[in-house]
Amino acid sequence: MSTGQRPGTGPYVIAPRRVSFDWAGTPLHWIPGEPTATHVINVLHLLLPAGERWFVKVFKEALPLVAEPGLLKDVKGFMGQEATHSVQHSHVLDHLAAQRLDTTAYTRHVDFLFEKLLGERPPLGLPVPAREWLRFRLSLVAAIEQFTAVLGDWVLGAGDLDAAGSDAVMLDLLRWHGAEEVEHRAVAFDMYQHCGGEGLPRYVRRVEGMAVVTPVLLWLWIWGASYLMRHDPGPTGPPRYSLREHKRAVAKGLLPSWGALGSAIPRYLRRSYHPSQEGSLHRAVEYLAASPAARAAAGAIGRAALP
Repeated sequence: MSTGQRPGTGPYVIAPRRVSFDWAGTPLHWIPGEPTATHVINVLHLLLPAGERWFVKVFKEALPLVAEPGLLKDVKGFMGQEATHSVQHSHVLDHLAAQRLDTTAYTRHVDFLFEKLLGERPPLGLPVPAREWLRFRLSLVAAIEQFTAVLGDWVLGAGDLDAAGSDAVMLDLLRWHGAEEVEHRAVAFDMYQHCGGEGLPRYVRRVEGMAVVTPVLLWLWIWGASYLMRHDPGPTGPPRYSLREHKRAVAKGLLPSWGALGSAIPRYLRRSYHPSQEGSLHRAVEYLAASPAARAAAGAIGRAALP
């Protein structure tokens, strides 16, 4: 199944962009005066380095099962993009550490989740056949990618972040990443559908993947935001994460609403659903053409190709 079309043209090619970002001028509270909104979004940097490395590992395990050349090409492009996302968010963690916000006490738990609990073999010696364990993990990736596509589309249209004076480099990172999430929004789903078996069991496992991912992501996000708030070394940082402050940031357009995120779940659970319906590929492509980091990466490739 094709994962998407370039607006108004033929098949859309998914490929990594070797971007880089200069964090020297980015303040700890990169949304000025908004530590809660800043740190709720910063949870992405805590989760994505390990999470996206794990995506790549799971897909690498499943590559021998892919018999469709078009899907195989998209999957390899997806893997390249996710590997780049992981590296760039890791650099943000280094930047936070340089600003006296050390995240290792939290990220070691995230590493354990992906590397041990969701590793190549089932934890605790659980008697799950290897093929079923792989299918289960593919269903988790597909469910997570549902949320990343929604978040990616949100940040591309979140003009209130610009109005609030948010740091331009951080916005470019988030929007470049968000645009690529919309760009490859259907790859994980198509990979699961291709490798996840047939008929009702495949659908049930897809539901199971979303049922596992939703509470775990919510827990990790609230825990991560609380961690960042508690360890914020800045004099204006509140002492703890507050749902009231979170709701205020949502009302100001600085965070997506729980309703917008939650509405992605019933869409995903429809038997007829396909993620090509999610977000705006046109807007994602437009941003990738304008992103300072993506343009610089494309220019570097072009210069390297010159004789």
